[in-house]
Amino acid sequence: MLRSTSAQMLRQLVRYRSSETSLILERINRVQLLGRVGQDPVMRQVEGRNPVTIFSLATNEMWRTGEDISQKTTWHRVSVFKPGLRDVAYQYVKKSSRILVEGKLDYGEYVDKNQVRRQATTIIANIVFLSDN
Repeated sequence: MLRSTSAQMLRQLVRYRSSETSLILERINRVQLLGRVGQDPVMRQVEGRNPVTIFSLATNEMWRTGEDISQKTTWHRVSVFKPGLRDVAYQYVKKSSRILVEGKLDYGEYVDKNQVRRQATTIIANIVFLSDN
């Protein structure tokens, strides 16, 4: 299913001329993550802006080298801006819940408390599928 959908999208993109293709390719920014929530969500609001629900999500990657099994955990910051969705995420997402997050990547910069400029990657969630637990 996924391969056929991807193949259809690619065929449609190839049909467009070069000037149009770059515009279409720039719109594809999609990520899906399946993992466990690292902490209970928090809702924050900056003056003059709508509130946002934020939580961390851990994804694990495992591989085998001979008889050894290795694991790598990657932490992701998830932000939910949509009014109905952010409230549902804030209410029902809990620490250690297993969830699927769908959204887009967002890259930004901030200055920490020591006045050091840092880069941050955030998943802007469009859909959060909650587990049964």
